[in-house]
Amino acid sequence: MIIPFRKMHGLGNDFVVLDGRPTPLAIAPAEAAAIADRHFGVGCDQFIVMEPGVDGADVFMRIRNPDGSEAGACGNATRCIASLVADEAGRDRVVVRTIAGDLPVERLPGGLWRADMGLARLGWQDVPLARAMDTLHLPLQHGAVGDPAACSMGNPHATFFVRDLDLVPVADIGPSLEHDPIFPDRANIGFAQILSPEHMRLVIWERGAGLTLACGSGACAAIVNAHRRGLTGRRATVTMPGGDLLMEWREDGHVLMTGPVATAFTGMLEFRGDASGRHA
Repeated sequence: MIIPFRKMHGLGNDFVVLDGRPTPLAIAPAEAAAIADRHFGVGCDQFIVMEPGVDGADVFMRIRNPDGSEAGACGNATRCIASLVADEAGRDRVVVRTIAGDLPVERLPGGLWRADMGLARLGWQDVPLARAMDTLHLPLQHGAVGDPAACSMGNPHATFFVRDLDLVPVADIGPSLEHDPIFPDRANIGFAQILSPEHMRLVIWERGAGLTLACGSGACAAIVNAHRRGLTGRRATVTMPGGDLLMEWREDGHVLMTGPVATAFTGMLEFRGDASGRHA
């Protein structure tokens, strides 16, 4: 079986995108993980399958991490998929459905796309956490890094606020924080340095993916948690290694994310009946 794919990215947060709308694609988690492998597959931060949209949604976006686990939300992928569907339909606004909910996305001037990433959920059960606690101050410490805030953006996030991001060994401490028992479903771990009330730097250790150049839902969580702590306003630029997203946490609780999309290349995947027997 040969299937076309598209390699896309939002600020370097990259995706292998397959279109399962014409014909359903039964891609097993192990196959998705093999394709996501950067040495033996195409390589990506998340593996995306587009499925038919129903009941008001223009498309359903299924997201898998490089370890094969399913993700509930991915902001950069949402913009990428919305741009494909909008271009097909000749429209400037579409709705992308995920297992975490419906995400309206609109085209803006200058090649930018703005996604309504939905409500930030602040209860401990929503994140979820292992037990009842204040999500604004988690009792979690790793060396000099501690006291994160948590929320859910359709997936669990914890944000640590640090004085100097360059001094934080993210790759060393990210794995243990992701798997800390306080997070029964694991968590995306953000490290944010506040530069001003309108600007922060952010690095994300993504659940199931590791270090990425950008993370849209992580940027959503960062603006929410920073504003809750009184560190920023409701609107700020979030600078990640791959570039900038403009974030806004509206008064109604919805988080808006604005940024670019890009297609790196297209190709073909050949499936030979097992997860190890495919190439692009």
